[in-house]
Amino acid sequence: MDILQPPGWARPRGYSNGISASGRTVCVSGMVGWDAQCAFQTDDFAGQVRQALQNIVEVLTEANARPEHIVRMTWYVIDKKEYVGAYKEVGEAYRDIIGRHYPTMTAVQVAGLIEDRARVEIEVTAIVPE
Repeated sequence: MDILQPPGWARPRGYSNGISASGRTVCVSGMVGWDAQCAFQTDDFAGQVRQALQNIVEVLTEANARPEHIVRMTWYVIDKKEYVGAYKEVGEAYRDIIGRHYPTMTAVQVAGLIEDRARVEIEVTAIVPE
């Protein structure tokens, strides 16, 4: 996996501008902040992020993949201000679960998610080296 950082570009914080990788592709559908029984334990944004990231890691594990194999993340958030206001707690949860691996990321504010209690939904693509 190679991080793509064009010369002279400012280094991004918390994500990569691009990644080049080859291997077996693992796609994880959008994960929300509920537990394995599809029950929300919190309505707190950072708490839901923590659970969604844990869910992602559990699905990756089923494919013999790890967080450092993630090449792309897309975050769908209900409220941009809520997301920005939780940066510190989200960063702590991210580092606790994913580590200091920063793939390409996109965050999009959406009008709603299918699960009414969901504050965030995160989908990932991972590339596992052969």
